[in-house]
Amino acid sequence: MNLSGFDLNLLRVLDALLRDESTVKAGERVGLSQPAVSSSLNRLRASLGDPLFVRKGQRIVPTDYAKSLEVPLRQALDGLEALLAGPRKFDPSAAQQSFKISGSDSYAELLMPALARHLMAEAPGVKAQLVEPVARDHIATLEKFGVDMVLLPKAQQFPAWLDSAPAFESRFVIVARQGHPRLLRNRMTPGDTIPMDLFCDLGHAVFSPEGNLKAMTDAALAQMGRERNVVVTLSTMGGVCSVVIDSDLVGILPEPLAQRMAPRLGLDIYRAPVPLGPGRIFLIWHKRNAANAAHTWFRNLVLDVLRPLGRVEQS
Repeated sequence: MNLSGFDLNLLRVLDALLRDESTVKAGERVGLSQPAVSSSLNRLRASLGDPLFVRKGQRIVPTDYAKSLEVPLRQALDGLEALLAGPRKFDPSAAQQSFKISGSDSYAELLMPALARHLMAEAPGVKAQLVEPVARDHIATLEKFGVDMVLLPKAQQFPAWLDSAPAFESRFVIVARQGHPRLLRNRMTPGDTIPMDLFCDLGHAVFSPEGNLKAMTDAALAQMGRERNVVVTLSTMGGVCSVVIDSDLVGILPEPLAQRMAPRLGLDIYRAPVPLGPGRIFLIWHKRNAANAAHTWFRNLVLDVLRPLGRVEQS
């Protein structure tokens, strides 16, 4: 293609369409009317020799070729913005910006209080929003729901369009209400490892946003030919705590969260007879934000808050 005859402003429209998959929303992002965006899309199609987007219900979805352009296009536009910005650096004390973090409700305890203190002291105009992950596809929040970063375990290889950094490692522990009758009858004291037969027979409250009756604990038990008694599932870890406080059920929580909640809620902490971790939690973000100075500052702040929860090797 001869760039001398190509309108580079069309690339901003293409980037907006890839982000929003809507001509209306893309127009709002770049300050154009919907007809102007549609006209720009037609010009892009003619210039690039590809349909770029096809209609699917109320959305337009990118073709494979358009998807292949998304990350390098975002990086190119970010590079141009950095070039035109000159030597200016991000000043948190003067910034007026908000960031959305997707993660389980445990981060309302493990991250947000300390993060709020840092923001009030260093960046009073910056806001942090903790939002629930999208069920069954947490990574999708980075593409479709305006989320800036996601906190989740590395269950599989991340897609190539993502960047990530290890945030912390956490083992998992059992929590039960103080004075739990069956644990007392079996002469268990906090910190003990619950015997396998008792562990499997106790009623369990399981954290599962999707409502699954099986979790990583059950996979470990299955390898030993054992099964536990799952009574209820909860979509939040706070919900697990609430059920455990007011019943004879037990729950499994990340150890840093259990250590914070136990004294406050009257819970005791025990060890499981099966290995439960450590699990490594990653902070994940879209590569299009890799060079963004504000995003870099904020995600480094998040990592600084979380890493003391459990040492990880940097990678």
